[in-house]
Amino acid sequence: MELVAIVEEAWGWTGLKPDRIVGDNDFGNLMIKDQSGRYWRLCPEDLYCKVIANSRAEIDQLSQDQEFLHDWHMTELAQQARERLGPLRPGFKFCLKIPGTLGGQYGGDNLATISLSGLIKA
Repeated sequence: MELVAIVEEAWGWTGLKPDRIVGDNDFGNLMIKDQSGRYWRLCPEDLYCKVIANSRAEIDQLSQDQEFLHDWHMTELAQQARERLGPLRPGFKFCLKIPGTLGGQYGGDNLATISLSGLIKA
């Protein structure tokens, strides 16, 4: 199943009608353009999928925001995950075994890897 279809099936309840995936990070966060031209962030470790920009101009502006970029790239956590778990295999992402919103720790023994499709479906 194509990733866009997986996103729609697993996260469509949020109102998202995905058109295409425009970005991802090492923790399986996805940046998704919807059918109306809005941009969403799907954040599996915090169990949310929400609009982050209403247009291409807004997403271009957001891509210059250092706070957003730091949060998006999750640099420190990704580095910790690579040190503990090694490099990612193709098609896999790092994840939190217990999501942060459910009390899971951001690091340590709570880090794991999972297929991207499995992460999005979970």
